[in-house]
Amino acid sequence: MTVYIDPPAWPGHGRMWSHLISDVSYDELHAFAAELGVPPRAFERDHYDIPSHRYADVVRAGAVEVSSREVVRLLYGAGLRRRKSRTQSL
Repeated sequence: MTVYIDPPAWPGHGRMWSHLISDVSYDELHAFAAELGVPPRAFERDHYDIPSHRYADVVRAGAVEVSSREVVRLLYGAGLRRRKSRTQSL
């Protein structure tokens, strides 16, 4: 099982966030997140939003640190990228 996390560089709700992804399947991603106690509500389309204070825990649990660009490349390469719909971005 390999999952990936980018640095906490995304602001929101008064804190910084990382993206946790899988390049194999959503099932793998959901299983990893569940083991860490990440709530299902943190899942957004193709990734989990992870607050910066949990970053080290996620890495210790086995997530591979990659850049934000690498996260997008891995998702596209695996066919798992889900873009925001036009109605979500309006």
